[in-house]
Parts: sequence; structure tokens; C-alpha cells
Amino acid sequence: MATQTYKRIPVAVLGATGMVGQRFIDLLQGHPWFELVALAASEQHGGRAYSEATRWRLPNSEMPAEVASLPVVACRPEALPGVKVVFSALPGEVAGDIEEAFAHAGVAVFSNAKNHRMAPDVPLLIPEVNADHIAAIAFQRKERGWPGFIITNANCSATPLVMALKPLQEAFGVRKVLLTTLQAISGAGYPGLPSYDILDNVIPYIGGEEEKLESETRKMLGSWQEGQGFVDAPLAVSAHCTRVSTREGHLECASVELEREASPEEIIAVWESYRPLPQQLDLPSAPEQALIYRREVDRPQTVRDRDAGKGMSAVLGRLRPCPIFSYKFVVLGHNTIRGAAGGSVLNAELCYAQGLLANL
Repeated sequence: MATQTYKRIPVAVLGATGMVGQRFIDLLQGHPWFELVALAASEQHGGRAYSEATRWRLPNSEMPAEVASLPVVACRPEALPGVKVVFSALPGEVAGDIEEAFAHAGVAVFSNAKNHRMAPDVPLLIPEVNADHIAAIAFQRKERGWPGFIITNANCSATPLVMALKPLQEAFGVRKVLLTTLQAISGAGYPGLPSYDILDNVIPYIGGEEEKLESETRKMLGSWQEGQGFVDAPLAVSAHCTRVSTREGHLECASVELEREASPEEIIAVWESYRPLPQQLDLPSAPEQALIYRREVDRPQTVRDRDAGKGMSAVLGRLRPCPIFSYKFVVLGHNTIRGAAGGSVLNAELCYAQGLLANL
């Protein structure tokens, strides 16, 4: 890919001191299309250097020297002059109004927050699944009078599931999905859960998670129709969400009812041959394989497979007939890369490649 033909766009990270903010910083280092020039967080940091405002907590890496001396400014458009793209790692308690202020100021917002995911004019985007949903941006800007826009990435547990379901939906149709998740503690942010709560334990409740997974899956597998808006996919989704004592990586056990009969070999072939738009465009963050199927009887495993495709691939395995539905399988996704910061960066890359970031 001739990345030298692309002019790097100055970008900023909102919520830069948190774990997802640090993931954004890490993934944007040396990016061929985006140049990280500013960091923002709560006003309490008062312009202090990033190295003074937070501790670097990502494993197996150090705080990049390029950001250590950057001041941490307030999450306001006027504090980030010249920045036309922001990646939001803000918590849901504050993200909504702040992200809208940036869009109103002519900034493209790629959000990891929950606030706008189900809005009727905001794409809930996984480029391998519903790249065509970016058509909603023109409607969003017109209806809200924004020169900028907001695009969100999906919930971290919905992301690998929907990536696995999309090729099945296209090839065979999907009627029903029953899902049980085993979600890592990093999904709760830093410091996550108290050790006394999670060690030697599984917690069968994550507030709001089941509802988000069920509704977001239908929106992403649905369609955008001009004059009608987002139309949910006609499938039933039932989710059980649990928190387990792994650090990163959400493992999910799914059962699906298909509309048409298919053999296991046909399903695996559909997964392995799936080459959606990000792979066709060779986007910088797109893994070579969006979906990786492991044939070992005990894979995927969280600690062994979560980093596949630099954390951007969904890893599948254990496909077998289901006595209630059609088939059951296991899928794994890296929650803080694919399901968070990496997903937002890939969304921005798709928009750049499609010309949506020009003339902001």
C-alpha cells in the first residue's frame, strides 16, 4: 500500500489518561495517516505534561517519548485548535455533551463511549460488517447542523460476535443467537474490580451489558435506508454476560439458528474466505484475516489467541452441531484493542479512505 500518498491528519485523544486512552496513544504511534498532536482529559490536569498527569499502565510497553511532554488540556474544542479528528475514550458519564460539542465545532469524533451508539443518525460501525452505514453521516450532519460528525464503535463484547455472524448472515441467514460471554476485567477500566471480588470468582452480571449486546448486534447487522434510517436485522439475540478473572480478551460461547442448512465445512469456509472492505482497501489497522478459525479442540484460548492480527482479528473455534439451534461455536476478541481503541482507529481509516475526512 502506497501510504506515502496520504497526508497525515493531526488528531487528538480525549480521555487520554485512562486505559483506553493509552491504547489509542499506543496504536497511533507512527500511524501512516494520523499524527497524534494533542491529548485531553479532565480539567484537573491543568496543562501538566502527560508524564506527570498519569502513569503508563499498558503491559509490555513504555510511555512513548513523543507524548510524554505533551500538555494534557481540557476536553473542549477551543483547547485543541487545528485538530479536526478526535478519538474519544471518555467515560459515558461525560462523553455525550463533550462529543457533541466537538462535532458542532466541525470535528470528526470517533468514539469508544456508549452514549451515541443507538442514536438514529449515528453509525455504530465495524468496517468489516457494516461499512455502508457511514452513509448516515450526511443525514446526521444535515439534521443536526454539524460541520463535523460522530461515529461510534461497538461494545467490546458485541464486536467479535458480530464479526463472526456477518458472513453467516450473508451466506445462510441468521434467525436466533444465544450467547454467553466470559469477559476480562479490563472491560471495567482501571483499576477494574476489587481483587477480593474477582479472584477465585465469576460474576454473572455486568450492568447494562446484556441489553447493549442484544440491541447493538441487531443495529449493526441491519441496514441504513435513505428516508427510513437504520433498520434492525430481524433476528433474536439473547445474552448472558459474565466477568471472569482474565486481564484482556473476551471469550464468547454462541449458538446460532440459521435460515438455511449448511455443513460445518461450508461454515468454516465462509469464515476463512471472508475478505470485507477493510482488507480489500488494505487499511493500515486491518488485520490480514478478519476472522481466524482454529481447528484445535481447545482453541481459541484467551491468553494464547487474543493478540491474533495484532489484537484486531476475531478468533473462532469449536464449531459443532447444536441440539437446540443449528450450530454452536466459540469466538474471542481483544476487548481493549479490537473492541475499543483499535476499532475506532479502523473506523477513522475507513472514513479517510472514503473521503469523509476531507474539507472538515
